[in-house]
Amino acid sequence: KLVEADSVIIATGASAKWLNLESEQRLNGYGVSACAVCDGFFFRNKEVAIVGAGDTACEEALYLSKLCSHVHMIVRKDEHGMRASKVMQDRVRNTPNIKIYWNTETLEVLGEHRVEGVKVRNNKSNEEQTIPVSAFFVAIGHEPNSAIFKGWIDMDEAGYIKTMPGSARTNVDGVFAAGDVQDKIYRQAVTAAGSGCMAALDAE
Repeated sequence: KLVEADSVIIATGASAKWLNLESEQRLNGYGVSACAVCDGFFFRNKEVAIVGAGDTACEEALYLSKLCSHVHMIVRKDEHGMRASKVMQDRVRNTPNIKIYWNTETLEVLGEHRVEGVKVRNNKSNEEQTIPVSAFFVAIGHEPNSAIFKGWIDMDEAGYIKTMPGSARTNVDGVFAAGDVQDKIYRQAVTAAGSGCMAALDAE
């Protein structure tokens, strides 16, 4: 179906990346989450786990450390392969109730109806262990929902749509982008709403 318009606003968002474990998907919403800021409050004074190695993972681990009794941070590579800035790494390392598991991969999220633990394996020693936790947070990045526009709209190397500074305008006249599909830094509802307002005003 062809739809003609004088202007188009792209607001397709971005999707959290997952580990693609069956147990992770089954328990999504029952202790598994991709947003510590959104759901961390529900696990106040409990032990939780978070997987990731970038600035976002560190920020969320630090946020959780203020709410939860203990934060188990699962990092697939060693300390030299952590993507987060040195400042963020140092903050995490110096937080007493955050324990980092280097060279560690998640095998399974445990629990029938809610998260009860996580099974992990050290990829150097092949040793497996179970960590009892009440929540499992995934912080391995986001992917913008922009594939349909490739070849038409300018994007960065990660697929986020490029907009002209101070506006919602793209490289195509009459096409605008708003929200997480063009924002890889903040990714908050309030900033998405603000850029949506910008796109509406630009389109008008």
